[in-house]
Amino acid sequence: MIFDPPLVPARLVQRYKRFLFDAILDGGAPITGFCPNTGSMRGLTTPGSRIWISLHDSPTRKYRHMLEMVEADGTMVGINAAFANRLAEEALVAGLVPALSGYGRLRREQRYGNRSRIDFLLCEPGRPDCYVEVKNVHFVRECGVAEFPDTVTVRGARHLEELGDAVEAGHRAVMLYVVQRQDCERLRLCSDLDPRYAAAFRRAAGRGVEAYVLRCRVTPAEIVATDLIGMDEAGLPAL
Repeated sequence: MIFDPPLVPARLVQRYKRFLFDAILDGGAPITGFCPNTGSMRGLTTPGSRIWISLHDSPTRKYRHMLEMVEADGTMVGINAAFANRLAEEALVAGLVPALSGYGRLRREQRYGNRSRIDFLLCEPGRPDCYVEVKNVHFVRECGVAEFPDTVTVRGARHLEELGDAVEAGHRAVMLYVVQRQDCERLRLCSDLDPRYAAAFRRAAGRGVEAYVLRCRVTPAEIVATDLIGMDEAGLPAL
């Protein structure tokens, strides 16, 4: 995924009201822009942080500037949660997740479960349909370890239950975590921040839901899924 036009550097002043941020452009001009991430963004909102912003000239947009990346812990971190599906699709098409190769058709945003939409439905004659749920990851507390979620996600726990239901109905079901930073070697679930999600993951895994973790290379020019990393289940609560 290439940024065209190129991103603009700035310094973060503050992120607030979930969807807004203030920054100072390198030329000294203050701006207010849109933050495309509804999560807590723990560790990524320090005032003065180096950030990169995309520019949008559509007359229907209230804010011309959109926050895309933050420099933290010595690396670039993609914060645009909407990119996770695009990066996942590029990775699936490129065969970066071998366990999910061999499907001839990829369908986006298909209804399933209870009031939910699956991010991708993979189909191939003679094989069970494969339901793929994508989650964006950028939270780090320990060097080399990405964590999810960074706040309580009731919706995420519900998705895990519905994926388990899909498996019991005879389909495949997959959680695909997209880590928008390159400095991580494995993913760990945040059982302290959201024990219900961690418990839901364990139940889903016990029902046959698969999980894979994609790592991305993030630069001001592009974000690209590069490879799979492992998942550390240490710290999951006992059921």
